[in-house]
Amino acid sequence: NISYYDSTNFDLKYASIAGPAKLEVADGAANVGQYTSLALDTNNKAHISYQDSANYDLKYATNASGSWLRLTLDSVGLIGGNTSIVLDSSGNSHISYYDITNGNLKYASEAGSWSTSALDSAGWVGAASSLVRDSSGYMHISYYDSSNTSLKYATNVGGGWSYTTVD
Repeated sequence: NISYYDSTNFDLKYASIAGPAKLEVADGAANVGQYTSLALDTNNKAHISYQDSANYDLKYATNASGSWLRLTLDSVGLIGGNTSIVLDSSGNSHISYYDITNGNLKYASEAGSWSTSALDSAGWVGAASSLVRDSSGYMHISYYDSSNTSLKYATNVGGGWSYTTVD
């Protein structure tokens, strides 16, 4: 399963060879699909985070219901770069992404409804984020600190978010 940006047609596309092979336009709005990240749920359904580059918004698409549902999750400023998505044990989505306007690492999570928050705002941080969930359900994010040319790490182990400069 692959999600990708079609730079010829400016669409978010989804390809799967599970079962019958398929190639679908997951979002065909004008200039969407950059910075795509894909997670599959237990039913092999796609959950995709990506940027709407026409509006610089964070978007989310899923085919969990059998047809594509598309949501704009954050649209304040230039948002949605460098997305990374994971699912928790309940099938809820969690996304790390870059707030280009403010230079912040941001986080969106779904637990009945969607919420977004700035995690790290100490300088220009948050580019090139990568999010994983450990076996205990805690989130771990690596990301770039442009202000200090450093690799940083954020985690919610222990309840609240903590931040560490790694290198």
